[in-house]
Amino acid sequence: MKSTSLFVVLGMLLVLFIPLQSGAVERPLQLSIITPLQIFPEEDNITLFRFNLIYGRNSSVKGLDLGLINHTTSGISKGIQWGLVSWNEADFVGFQYNMVNATGNNFKGFQWGFINYARSAKGLQLGFVNYAESMYGLQIGFANIIREGGLLPILPIVNFSF
Repeated sequence: MKSTSLFVVLGMLLVLFIPLQSGAVERPLQLSIITPLQIFPEEDNITLFRFNLIYGRNSSVKGLDLGLINHTTSGISKGIQWGLVSWNEADFVGFQYNMVNATGNNFKGFQWGFINYARSAKGLQLGFVNYAESMYGLQIGFANIIREGGLLPILPIVNFSF
């Protein structure tokens, strides 16, 4: 009777502390030459560090994302992206420092590059061309475009929306 109770308690603890598999697996590290030549599949989420020699694609990255082309496809990516191009199809929170920064959904943080794009941005865009569909923050650059709610839709040097 005591051993049965012990197994029931241990089983309940395992259910509480082991996450259910929901398709994507979280991995701490990723090394990619060019997708699909990477350690883990592109459907996985990376939680600490990803290094893309040429091109890497994963669902999301939380942590440091380095490489020539950094691509995430879903969920929220958080941290630092540094390379030539960072392309987030979904949301990004943090710092992007690339020639081209693109976030297809919500961006919060600081984008620093030649071209910065976000559908919805909160924070600072610093670059030659800055573009946001909507923005709560500041753009500094040669051409600053805020489609909805900016001081003007297009302004040189500085544009903002608060």
